Amino acid sequence: MMKSALLIIDVQNGMFTEGKEVYRGKTLLDKISNLITKARATDTQIIYVQHNAPAGRPLETGTVGWEIHSHIFPQVEDVIIQKSTPDSFHHTSLEEELKLRNIGHLYITGIQTEVCVDTTCRRAFSMGYKVILISDSHSTWDSEEITAQQIMNHHNNVLRWFAEVLPSDEVDFHL
Repeated sequence: MMKSALLIIDVQNGMFTEGKEVYRGKTLLDKISNLITKARATDTQIIYVQHNAPAGRPLETGTVGWEIHSHIFPQVEDVIIQKSTPDSFHHTSLEEELKLRNIGHLYITGIQTEVCVDTTCRRAFSMGYKVILISDSHSTWDSEEITAQQIMNHHNNVLRWFAEVLPSDEVDFHL
């Protein structure tokens, strides 16, 4: 039987810088924290994806901004994957970790909706994983053209081609 994993992408301190905080940051952290609690109660694997950015960027490797946000900080049994591109699978150990643990279902959360969340969702689908995008547990920033909420709504709609899209209160890790 295939197992499930909660995938938390790029929820790092640098995404919550005052004045440049990701849209609805506190709500996002609370929703992901609640999902972590539900996942732990069902022995669902929790996997953090941590972006490694070059010097001078908000997620510069080894800086405070690069660290996983303390509101959702990992425990010893959690897996942390390091990446340097929007694709959580590209040149990372994610696929190896999923196979090692017999994980076939991915519940995807995190930042940034239209970049890393979108890319990872599509890639996971193409690799044969059952993907569940948690519609209220990913976020982004306003662009010059549209709001963060519009970007999130658009991606929740488009990514239905690649994932089942559910709000966090409908997530059941017993699948």
